[in-house]
Amino acid sequence: MNLEGGSLFAGSSAPDVGERVHRLSTGAGWWIEQILSGTLAAPVDDVLDHEEWVVLMEGSAVLEVDGTVVTLDRGDWIRLGPGTPHRVRTTRPGTSWLAVHLPTQPAVATDRGSTE
Repeated sequence: MNLEGGSLFAGSSAPDVGERVHRLSTGAGWWIEQILSGTLAAPVDDVLDHEEWVVLMEGSAVLEVDGTVVTLDRGDWIRLGPGTPHRVRTTRPGTSWLAVHLPTQPAVATDRGSTE
């Protein structure tokens, strides 16, 4: 049996300033992290080469995704495709995120012209 488990950190354990990232689980080309955010000293810019799905579990954040401002509150989620420029502008102290990083999959061709 292959079993893995653990507990998430409370948002209250976030640093006062900046972010702390905890890798929770990994597999073949994927990983899951919990990100704990305090006040950001400066916006955080990123462009990833893979898919990322993120849900905000506690707190709030304002992001800029490819030029569009996005406000996230508890329970809100977004998916960022590879190469999508994004910036975390602000976070409320005690913000907790769950981020799932997925490998970029090549498009799978399907045969839609089957004959029977």
